[in-house]
Amino acid sequence: MAKIKSGNIAQFERDRGQRYTAYAEGNTVRKAAVFPAQERGVHEVSQQVIRNRERARHMDMRYVVFLSVCAVVTVMICIYFLKQQTICTYNQKQVTELTTRINNLKIENDTTYNEIVSGVDLQKLKQRAIDDLGMTYPSQSQIVTYQSPDSDYVKQYGEIPSK
Repeated sequence: MAKIKSGNIAQFERDRGQRYTAYAEGNTVRKAAVFPAQERGVHEVSQQVIRNRERARHMDMRYVVFLSVCAVVTVMICIYFLKQQTICTYNQKQVTELTTRINNLKIENDTTYNEIVSGVDLQKLKQRAIDDLGMTYPSQSQIVTYQSPDSDYVKQYGEIPSK
């Protein structure tokens, strides 16, 4: 099991064939333990141990059904997960497409608005309102000022009282 190499390095072997070395100095170096062949012999195993081992190897019908149900449930959960992941991916693509569409519509609306605003001649509009439609500027007696104490937004629920 253990072997001593020169230079006080002991090499040990494990069951799996892996090896590692440990360095030992001075008088702490252990000597290789040699076990006689009689001690390593086969031990007799009792009948109860043999029956327990056989019972452990044997799979009864309940165990097979249980494992089958567990496998089916696991497969169903995997299928459900993949379905939900597919739906999530589809929804993300839809959101991306709709966001792109909204951005394109906003750009188109801004372009159209800027064309309309740039196409309106305010001087021409004012001249037509005064000359053709007979509109005039309000006189001082027609102007009523109101100061809101809270904000700059006023809701009018009735007529403004005269002075």
